[in-house]
Amino acid sequence: MHQISPNTAYGSVTRWVLIALLVIILLVAAWIVRGILMLTLASVILVVLFTMPIRYLIGRGVSRPVATILSLLLVVFFIAALLAVALPTLVQQFTVLATRIVPQGIEALVQRWQDGEIVEQYPFLAFLRDVDLEPFLDTLSEQLASAIGQFGVQVLPVLGGVADTVLSVLIVIFLSLYLLANPQMHQEGLIKLFPLNYRHRVREIIARLDLMLRGWLRATIISMGFVAIATGIGMALLGIQQAAALGVLTGVLSFVPNFGPIIALVPSIAVGIVQAPNNVGWVIVVIYGISFVQSQIVTPILVAGSIRLPPVLVLLGQIIAGAFLGFLGLMLAVPITAVIMILVQEVYIKDVLGDQSVDESLVRADEALLPDGV
Repeated sequence: MHQISPNTAYGSVTRWVLIALLVIILLVAAWIVRGILMLTLASVILVVLFTMPIRYLIGRGVSRPVATILSLLLVVFFIAALLAVALPTLVQQFTVLATRIVPQGIEALVQRWQDGEIVEQYPFLAFLRDVDLEPFLDTLSEQLASAIGQFGVQVLPVLGGVADTVLSVLIVIFLSLYLLANPQMHQEGLIKLFPLNYRHRVREIIARLDLMLRGWLRATIISMGFVAIATGIGMALLGIQQAAALGVLTGVLSFVPNFGPIIALVPSIAVGIVQAPNNVGWVIVVIYGISFVQSQIVTPILVAGSIRLPPVLVLLGQIIAGAFLGFLGLMLAVPITAVIMILVQEVYIKDVLGDQSVDESLVRADEALLPDGV
């Protein structure tokens, strides 16, 4: 019978202790620089977005430098045209919403509750008739005011403050430009950090991550446009004057699954109470109906074949990312969760455990690799 020598056992234990210690050090280091890592992820996503038209042009015989310049000019022209055509109307509508309509809607909601009109219109709320909601509404108003005051600090900067906001934006822009200038060099530099016998697998994993991000971006952009247009039309049919602004707001907030429609519902109801009090119920139906169609029909069709992320993982990823990484983590929770899921499937399940049956139909890595290393 083969005997394990004490030296062998001691060496094995030492190796696993060192691996565990290295993992802990890496996790602590990642936590310390989590802000920079989030900005890097945002830069990578921006680069993937820019490379989508570049891939299209390269596939039709255009050289990479020309394709890059044309794509950048196209994006700049699209943003400029959008700002010139839609921005004045949207600014005017958002100003009216923020200064008059939403405050009037909240006041009207309180008054209608005190007069009993809401209970008459919605009898299932009769059990709340004798409840004094004024302290609750006052507390809610204070919390909303505090949340709005902190909104800019949580959304724009990573660390807070105007200087950090500008610095964060500049980091994302310059990282994106550097990565876009020569993505093949940066990719190969990352691959060379791995052992020779594993570099082919690293290329396959990067290719699958790239395909996933492209599929998620394409689906997100199209679904946001669908939500904005459908919500704007629905609000216009209900008699809402600021339908375009509410449509754009809902479309932008749909970037954050699950929580976006909840946030969009508050101003929509406030506006509905002022301009279409008899259609407040339909306002809720429009917001959540369109959100349901987006999440259950539009998005699954658009991402089919590139990413299959269970809804429960999306929700858990949002909760965890929001708790540890703030609002930026909440916004990027879907790609973060998808990246972790793919790494677990490819590295742990396939390579460590040897199970090669995990979602082989999702993607062939060689199909995701494109000319010129884009």
